[in-house]
Amino acid sequence: MYQYQLTPALVPLEEPAAGGDGVAVVITSAELAQGPSIPGLEGLLRHTPSPQDARVCKAEVRAGCLCGTIVTPRQTKRELPISLGYLAGPGVLVLCDDSGTVHAAVQRLRRDAPHRAYTPGTLLCQLLDQLTVKDLRHLQALEDQLAQMEDRVLSDRLEDFNAGMIPLRKEIARWVRYYSQMDDMVCELQENETGCFRQGDLALLHTVEKRLGRLRGEAQALREYGMQVRELFQSEIDIRQNRIMKILTIVTTIFLPLSLVAGWYGMNFAGMPELGWKYGYPAVIAASVAIVLICLWLMKKKKFW
Repeated sequence: MYQYQLTPALVPLEEPAAGGDGVAVVITSAELAQGPSIPGLEGLLRHTPSPQDARVCKAEVRAGCLCGTIVTPRQTKRELPISLGYLAGPGVLVLCDDSGTVHAAVQRLRRDAPHRAYTPGTLLCQLLDQLTVKDLRHLQALEDQLAQMEDRVLSDRLEDFNAGMIPLRKEIARWVRYYSQMDDMVCELQENETGCFRQGDLALLHTVEKRLGRLRGEAQALREYGMQVRELFQSEIDIRQNRIMKILTIVTTIFLPLSLVAGWYGMNFAGMPELGWKYGYPAVIAASVAIVLICLWLMKKKKFW
């Protein structure tokens, strides 16, 4: 658990201020379940959402406070899911996070602006900004993966395409859903029903909202790109199947008259003159070869291949 004083600067605290005024608390879900004894914050801690129960990004207004959850598609370097619960009350911000992302973001804010004063709303806005500012890098990585899948299709390497494409499409769908939920959440925060946000905070929320709109557009473009790659793969499969069917059709067309000859001369009627002719067998061989050559010439002339 980490405790920070919001004003006059964001600095760590050994013990929170009396009544929890002007304090930010970063806590894990395990510590939240144990019910830590922090004077003045017992009620807020009981109502703080846990990241383990988080499923969507949302903001809810309760009696005198604002709470909600944030669930991102990203993971930490230790492959931990990045999700958190938050609760902003009068002069207090509680952040419940198991991945260490919030603590790292707070340290970046302290390093970049060591003397800046915060309110709970200001710190929450800055954390939202930190969560989304580098998302374009992840979308570009997904676009590179789609481009690699497209190159595989164009080079006729279709094996295991679905094994790589299906997880990628699911990942893109998670990003689209994430930005849609975040956009709704930020719009709810901008209503400022609890008065947690100052005018500058609302301006930052507006900036985050515009960024989320651009990122959602990028994610939707990636979804369409994935559909195009999928359609390209299906067209290549159809072309390969058509090529195989063309070969089978050519083989069937060539051997159809030969089957007629084999069936005809396989009857062995006594009145068949070729049975008693010593050149009958070579003549049938020559006729069969001639039929094959004529079929091939006709198909070449009709541009069957």
